[in-house]
Amino acid sequence: MFFRCGKFSLSLSRPLIMGIVNVTPDSFSDGGKLVSTPAAINHAKQLVEEGADILDIGGESTRPGAEPVNLDEELQRVLPVLEGLKGVNVPVSVDTYKPEVMRAAISAGASMINDVNALLAPGAMESVAASDTAVCLMHKQGEPKTMQQNPQYEDVLTEVADFLKARVAAAEAAGVARERICIDPGIGFGKNLEHNLALLKNISRLKSIGVPVLIGVSRKSLLGKILGLEVYDRVQVSVVAAILAVSQGAAIVRVHDVKATKDALAVYRAVNSEQ
Repeated sequence: MFFRCGKFSLSLSRPLIMGIVNVTPDSFSDGGKLVSTPAAINHAKQLVEEGADILDIGGESTRPGAEPVNLDEELQRVLPVLEGLKGVNVPVSVDTYKPEVMRAAISAGASMINDVNALLAPGAMESVAASDTAVCLMHKQGEPKTMQQNPQYEDVLTEVADFLKARVAAAEAAGVARERICIDPGIGFGKNLEHNLALLKNISRLKSIGVPVLIGVSRKSLLGKILGLEVYDRVQVSVVAAILAVSQGAAIVRVHDVKATKDALAVYRAVNSEQ
């Protein structure tokens, strides 16, 4: 089975690592260290050297409480980084929900769109369908600024799974081939600790939708809540969470700490191959 991202076909015979590059001044994980174009490009190239299978470039923070970024600002952050990464030997994804950014990024060489809004914005579906890029369809409840204030579900697993199944069907109906689609339950996007744990424990239910499941839990607040850790102390527990996600069926893990995750996955695969 392969995941097709533009000219790239990534084998799903092993879990894939998506390395995070936040080109934002208000990133929860790095506090804006990569806001300059050269810093972001250098960091992205380092992640490739460390073993990232995909790079994910974000020009707007979607952390809880984040303020929206206007279109021009997001383009000014993302496009120069894309230009600087032309020629890297892995797909470059752009994390955006704006159709205008999607189209500009695809024109600039992006191989994937990572959309927290699951292509619901007017024109977003058409932008991806007209290209050969991959797409990640994510579930969220509410908007980043307020989504963590009081998330409510009757059955979080069923509601998230039904939403993602419907968005996959909509994407296919619009002309996006299934091998270009992955899904993300949106850990921390309008979910409390109980909701997040229920989703992580039931990734196999999401896997049954029939497309790769991407899990992004790296350094997130649920890990801090479990252990009382600040964001920079969450590296080890983020790696553990990535391994647990893979053990439950995740095909792609979106992480800040690529080398540590790659090493842990190598041990995990070695043990499982012996069994």
